[in-house]
Amino acid sequence: MPEAALEAYEAALSSVCTGVSFFHNTTMERWRVEGLKPVGHGEPALAAALALAASISGYNAALERAPTAPDGWLALSYASFSEQLIGRRFAVRGSHLDHPPVAGRITLTLDAGLAFGSGEHGSTRGALRALELVARRRPRRIIDLGTGSGILAMAAARLLHRPVMAVDIEPQSVRVARSNARRNRLGPLIRTRLADGWRNSAVRQAGPYDLVLANILARPLRQMAWRLSTSLSPGGRVILGGFLRKQARGVLAAHRGRGLRLEMQIHEADWTTLVLQRPGPAAGRSST
Repeated sequence: MPEAALEAYEAALSSVCTGVSFFHNTTMERWRVEGLKPVGHGEPALAAALALAASISGYNAALERAPTAPDGWLALSYASFSEQLIGRRFAVRGSHLDHPPVAGRITLTLDAGLAFGSGEHGSTRGALRALELVARRRPRRIIDLGTGSGILAMAAARLLHRPVMAVDIEPQSVRVARSNARRNRLGPLIRTRLADGWRNSAVRQAGPYDLVLANILARPLRQMAWRLSTSLSPGGRVILGGFLRKQARGVLAAHRGRGLRLEMQIHEADWTTLVLQRPGPAAGRSST
């Protein structure tokens, strides 16, 4: 499909599939979106979601199906998941790797599986690079919206030695994030919660937040701009990711319209990460 249809079809598959990936063919300037789900699961819902994606995008993408053995798919994912060195501080590696961690880096161990976030994707890498820079401000109250594998929540907890609320709308992601936190000995710092973002009263009441991590998609980020702006503490920052460079203008405009200002923009291949701040004096920060 063309780039303009990518978000609609990714959202369509995500509504039914347990895992979604997308790939860019730079020669043909086309994208391929792949979803993994049990055979026969959610067929009516999938058909409706794909029809809606075609209507919204104006592009009728061809659907192809192929059987995939779950064990084989996971084994292939693990085998292709090499250690990722991201920014100056982070290293992300799979549990199948047995060589010593890279010295001088914060190493996070997790497997490329059914929850998004393994460090290979440009949006995740951009968010981790942004986190390095924002961490200098020592934020205290931190939330990771759409946590997926929990990679950003774990990175923030390890880097800042702060508790992080990790929220996702998918039960599978919550289970994976909790498991990854325990594997990385961060269980006491990561508070996982099944919730639909700002619509959850417990999520809102735990604020205001000094740092919000939201590596999601362009459309939901635009929609939550108002609630996000009211949930940030004065001087608080938000790291937004999960969208293409061409989508950055719309995401930025939605948040500027709510009084947030742009601090920096980080590019990773076709993807963009925005760091925004709510104006006002920041609360005092501890150096511990």
